[in-house]
Amino acid sequence: MNKLFILALSALIAGCFKIGPDYIRPQIDTPRQWRFAESNVRQNATNLKWWEQLGDPVLNQLVGQAVQGNLDLKIAIANVEQFMGQYGSTRANLFPQIFGTGNYAHDQPSSGGGDVLNSGANNDEVDFARLGVTMNWELDVWGQLRRANEAARADLLRQEAIKRAVILTLVSQVAQTYITLRELDKNLKITKNIVKSLEEEMRIAKIRFDGGYSSKLELQQVNSEYQRRRAFIPLYEQQIAQTENALSVLLGRNPGTIPRGLSFDELRLPAVPAGLPSDLLAQRPDIQQAEQELIAANARIGVARAQYFPKISLTGDVGQISTQVATLFVPGANFWSVGSALLTPIFTAGKIAGQVQSAEAVQKAAVANYQRSILSGFREFENALVSSNKTKVQKERQSERVAAVQSYFNLSRIRYDGGYTDYLTVLDSIRQLFDAQIDLIQAQSANLTAMIGLYRAIGGGWIVEEEKAANLPKPNDAAFLF
Repeated sequence: MNKLFILALSALIAGCFKIGPDYIRPQIDTPRQWRFAESNVRQNATNLKWWEQLGDPVLNQLVGQAVQGNLDLKIAIANVEQFMGQYGSTRANLFPQIFGTGNYAHDQPSSGGGDVLNSGANNDEVDFARLGVTMNWELDVWGQLRRANEAARADLLRQEAIKRAVILTLVSQVAQTYITLRELDKNLKITKNIVKSLEEEMRIAKIRFDGGYSSKLELQQVNSEYQRRRAFIPLYEQQIAQTENALSVLLGRNPGTIPRGLSFDELRLPAVPAGLPSDLLAQRPDIQQAEQELIAANARIGVARAQYFPKISLTGDVGQISTQVATLFVPGANFWSVGSALLTPIFTAGKIAGQVQSAEAVQKAAVANYQRSILSGFREFENALVSSNKTKVQKERQSERVAAVQSYFNLSRIRYDGGYTDYLTVLDSIRQLFDAQIDLIQAQSANLTAMIGLYRAIGGGWIVEEEKAANLPKPNDAAFLF
């Protein structure tokens, strides 16, 4: 009974202390509102699948294929499983470790006179057999093992955050690459239309030159602009192929063609997500990752400091032992033992102090990294806000420019046909019209890209929902039996 009482008391004491600091989230100077937030925004779209607001079913399919097949995401899922196993291994140290033991030996002494060790002893053969169970249990008196378990759990949650960050980045990259692809398609279409128009101008200029109504200089001016615009066609075709290849890799498949859905002009602009700066702390995976790194570093200070204190272990053995295998399982062959061990540092030449110093320095760096992650999140969202606002204005003004240049082209053609202006004016209007149309496409693409950056910067609960909807393979839980 005394032994059982001591064992129970030891186990109770093992849960009373925890060396090292408990985690307290650092105070963050969070702004109350965004500098460039639109005052008329009322929709909280941070938890919606924002890419569906673009209205392109092909893009929705591509996002689904990317979540299923992207190799970076598969690596992230495997890493979560790896750390799940490490967490289970670390957690096991809190419990008794029990192993089966067994050994057998047959001793045949020497019968020669040269066997000094056996001189005068019985030279009979001897069997030795042992079969039993041994137990070792380190009592976590100072909380070292529990701190290590905290750190392992934080490492696991950090990997979960990394996986969610991969999903966030992946969906954003797929949408942005698809928009770039549709932009290039539109640029190629506009270029081919301009080249076709210049071909007609070349035909008319040649007729006028052959009839003596214009000079060869006018013909070469048209030809120069025609050849210049033709050179853009293979450039856009090259960029389209490269963009398709990049998107294919994001989908986790060999480079190849990508299906198209809506035209570039039919893509709808997603709503501006509403949210406060404090929302980023709970929604951005990179901030969650940085906080879990801080929690792990904080717990490892306790692991290091606990090395200053004694380690207490309980040991036990039970089984059968005999000099003959045949009598191994008889009642008289039973044996058992219970004991304890204590190991305390006396002189380590500063080894423990160095480990404590290192752990505390890592924790300080983790605090700074956590604060930096939050500031970076604020900066990215503010940049995305101002980009979405200003690119919207740019798009509107580029639309006005296209309308103005279109009127310039129409008037220059009328005046040229009436003999009131030279052909250089017409050619200049064609050149400006082409450039204005291309600039408008770029402004539209920049506005869509800025909105994607806005959703990427704020994170959102849609990440977890998309993971569930995609039915991704889940990491195996940590095994707690063997």
